[in-house]
Amino acid sequence: MTEHKHDTHPEIVKRLRRAEGHLKSVVAMIEAGKPCLELAQQLHAVEKAIANAKRTLIQDHLDHCLEDAVGSLARDQRRPIDEFKAITKYL
Repeated sequence: MTEHKHDTHPEIVKRLRRAEGHLKSVVAMIEAGKPCLELAQQLHAVEKAIANAKRTLIQDHLDHCLEDAVGSLARDQRRPIDEFKAITKYL
């Protein structure tokens, strides 16, 4: 398999490492018997961080890999591709 890297990958890794550390601290909070409201808030933050990393990865993939796959198209032929890329921001 060939190496597949984009400019955003280091930032995504940084975000995921932060989320990993955050998740470890949530596990410690559970083990320490912290209140459920605090736990839920912290888990929500971890979940959001991972979702943002995933969204960035998918949008970056679409911006680069999809463009490479479809090549240069006339403006009227690009509309469905551009709309598809735009709608993925709502995932």
